[in-house]
Amino acid sequence: MVEGDGKKYMGSSGKSQAIRPRKRLSFVTYPIQYVLEEQRLVCLLIGIGIASLIFTAVPALTSSSSSSTPNHHGWIPDSLMESTHHVPRRIALELSDYDRDQSSNGVARLPVGLKNKRLRVLVTGGAGFVGSHLVDRLMERGDSVIVVDNFFTGRKDNLVHHFSNPRFELIRHDVVEPIMLEVDQIYHLACPASPVHYKYNPVKTIKTNVMGTLNMLGLAKRINARFLLTSTSEVYGDPLEHPQVETYWGNVNPIGVRSCYDEGKRTAETLTMDYHRGLNIEVRIARIFNTYGPRMCIDDGRVVSNFVAQALRKEPLTVYGDGKQTRSFQYVSDLVEGLMRLMEGDHVGPFNLGNPGEFTMLELAKVVQDTIDPNAKIEFRENTADDPHKRKPDISKAKKLLGWEPKVSLREGLPLMVSDFRRRIFGDEKDAQGSQKLAE
Repeated sequence: MVEGDGKKYMGSSGKSQAIRPRKRLSFVTYPIQYVLEEQRLVCLLIGIGIASLIFTAVPALTSSSSSSTPNHHGWIPDSLMESTHHVPRRIALELSDYDRDQSSNGVARLPVGLKNKRLRVLVTGGAGFVGSHLVDRLMERGDSVIVVDNFFTGRKDNLVHHFSNPRFELIRHDVVEPIMLEVDQIYHLACPASPVHYKYNPVKTIKTNVMGTLNMLGLAKRINARFLLTSTSEVYGDPLEHPQVETYWGNVNPIGVRSCYDEGKRTAETLTMDYHRGLNIEVRIARIFNTYGPRMCIDDGRVVSNFVAQALRKEPLTVYGDGKQTRSFQYVSDLVEGLMRLMEGDHVGPFNLGNPGEFTMLELAKVVQDTIDPNAKIEFRENTADDPHKRKPDISKAKKLLGWEPKVSLREGLPLMVSDFRRRIFGDEKDAQGSQKLAE
């Protein structure tokens, strides 16, 4: 039963119940509430459409207002951005090294450096004798250089003149442990090279040669870098062939006191060639013969540094055996030139890098006497184990394929080394400055 104007009605149970008065909605709020409550899907679609329009319109506006795209690497021209899907990270980093070159209409032009881009080069053992001279040449060429060294034989003093250069970076690290870097080339020099140092901890020496080389080859594989191994003339052992050519397999004692170095380098060459043949890694192998020059360790046991240090200290020159064993000596700048030509060339190697000029130990002692002290005495001692009797490189292959041969004779290079040793032993700065001018 319904009474009045609909305020009560009779329910099915026979009881009268009150009817809630319907709230009147205004003509403005009612449609909005209806859409929000009943048409949520329509609201979602409208929101997506509006957002799409905004994100489509904004890039068009920003691209029309600027002809070049700024980013945290510097200014990258639109021509470069349009020609490739993306700018490689290494090239983008290099772009920041160049000043923005504006043409008359204000549009940035493609930097000349992209045609001859700077290389990022890793030098392991770069704080050592040879490594530091190699770093000098690479920096002089304009490359960015990263040096990795554990400073067992290397010295920070060899590199201190590069510390303020933004293209140089020095990392204390042992290559026995892996490291991840982004570079174009890897010069792998890390390993103690003198008998005093590599005999000090023979197990660590062979680990450096094997595990260190494996880690650097693995890095080269991951980042597609060219890899150069600095091997040694010691792979020939006590040679039965004279002079030694690259095809000679050597005569090495695999269980002798020098084998940690000799066999370690032979294994490193094996690994390098296996990565090249099996994984198509670009590799280069250099077999380095006796090298001398400034920054050699003063008491490293090698014959040239021994003679020079002893003569400067007014000590007898120590000759082991009868002094008739022969060696060839190349100046460090010649070696660095050979390494760089090998890296930039198209040939894997191995290549002998040494000076074919041959000296007996007694002849070397005479040159040192003439250079430092004619009255220096010579003292004979028992020869060391497994000491090679003859060592002379055949560099015909390097001459033909690399266009390389040594330029500095022993009598020209030895005075430069003597000046460096005199400064470090006695602190003679004036003499060292004269040596620097002569070297330039």
